[in-house]
Amino acid sequence: ISFDGITGKVKFTSNGERTGFDLEIVHLSETGLANIGVWSRERGANFTLAPSSRSGLFNSTLIVTTIVEAPYVMFKNSQNLSEVLSRNYTNNEFEGFCVDLLDELSRALKFRYKIKPIATGRYDDMVEEVKNKIADLAVAPLTINYAREKQIDFTKPFLSLGIAILFKLPKPEKPGLFSFLSPLSLEIWIYTFAAVFTVSFILLLIARCSPDEWRNPYPCDTEYDYLENRFTVSNTLWFSIGTLMQQGSDVSPSAISTRLVSGIWWFFTLILISSYTANLAAFLTVEKLVNPIESAEDLAKQSKIKYGVVNGGSTEQFFRESSIPTYQTMWKYMKNNPDIFVKKNQDGIDRVKAESYAFLMESTSIEYTVQRECNLTQIGGLLDNKGYGIGLP
Repeated sequence: ISFDGITGKVKFTSNGERTGFDLEIVHLSETGLANIGVWSRERGANFTLAPSSRSGLFNSTLIVTTIVEAPYVMFKNSQNLSEVLSRNYTNNEFEGFCVDLLDELSRALKFRYKIKPIATGRYDDMVEEVKNKIADLAVAPLTINYAREKQIDFTKPFLSLGIAILFKLPKPEKPGLFSFLSPLSLEIWIYTFAAVFTVSFILLLIARCSPDEWRNPYPCDTEYDYLENRFTVSNTLWFSIGTLMQQGSDVSPSAISTRLVSGIWWFFTLILISSYTANLAAFLTVEKLVNPIESAEDLAKQSKIKYGVVNGGSTEQFFRESSIPTYQTMWKYMKNNPDIFVKKNQDGIDRVKAESYAFLMESTSIEYTVQRECNLTQIGGLLDNKGYGIGLP
């Protein structure tokens, strides 16, 4: 099948595949689009790409601004940032996720790079260096947000994350004075004590009506006409309580009717005491951990636990620009208490360990911290969803 189209002759094979056409191969470079070859179904691709046009980064050296923060960029040896910046240093002194990412990019795009850490440790200063073309790239845990996109460009996110809460693990509660009551609920305790009095009343009533429960207090005196019943009010109650405590009693039933009631009561106490004993062992051996906060809403509703963010970071911007009432309340608290802000994530982590303080930071950094600090944990889920990207001029 063939016919004349807008671009020329259009031909199809018997299988419905188009044939008899060529496609121009174009290359986008700094000077614009350029034709470098032709592709056709019969001959395949035929193009020429000069080495100089492979990439604008080919064989060039880029200045990469970053921020020293574990686990993204770290020193291989424990070194002070100011000491490193005061001397000549090499890229080999750094390690971390972002350093590995840079290595892969440099191998794929054939460029060299020089890592230049920010001395102030501020993310906004890193953005300014890229904006003012002091640095060529910003490879760091740099959050993509609207304010930063107005100043510099970003690649697609290389890591997705969100804001979460870092807090201390709660200390185990010591057993209280009445912790022995915990295995059973309040309703069961009430029903149990009610059953004691109910069974005692039933036994008292049946024993009084049964002739087999009336005995001669002096068996050797056959002429003694006075009979007495040992199931008095106090003895009946003592029998029920003694049975419940698995201790028995010196009063035992003789009549079939009282023995039947006693047997039912014994079976009930057997099941109850067995369940209580099993649950009591679990309650006393398992440590009970109670978190004072479970979410951001809990933080906003209380004032005993301080909470804060990195000053000038994207997390601060999130709370400052949020339209959600809970986050607005939290931002109002932070704005009225400037002492809760920290300069960097490590300062916030140290405050969490040292005092009653909750630190709001990126979830990926929290995961890394929690794996290394056994007394810290993440509280609740993510407050938002965002990503880290590479900053470009």
